[in-house]
Amino acid sequence: MKRSEPMSESYFYILLCLARGANHGYGIMQMTKELSEGDVTIGSGTMYGATSNMIKKGWIREIMSDEPGLERRRLYQLTDDGREALRAEIGRLKRMLENAREV
Repeated sequence: MKRSEPMSESYFYILLCLARGANHGYGIMQMTKELSEGDVTIGSGTMYGATSNMIKKGWIREIMSDEPGLERRRLYQLTDDGREALRAEIGRLKRMLENAREV
């Protein structure tokens, strides 16, 4: 099994949000705040840097909205590689929790 590097909270939540479907940056920032009950906030600078890096990694892709009047809105969509990276991180976190329960 390939050992995966720990993922930042921002990356984790962006991928988690996109697992629910394509979304735009502001929508991801709002969903992250909701999912984390306010514990994690992703600012626009972090969002831009993270999405840019994740596009380079092949974890997400940029698509255009097909909503009338919003055709120019930039949306992000999870790729198969991104789904696998998220799965690997969830597995890593589960193992950490299991270890903590044993202590």
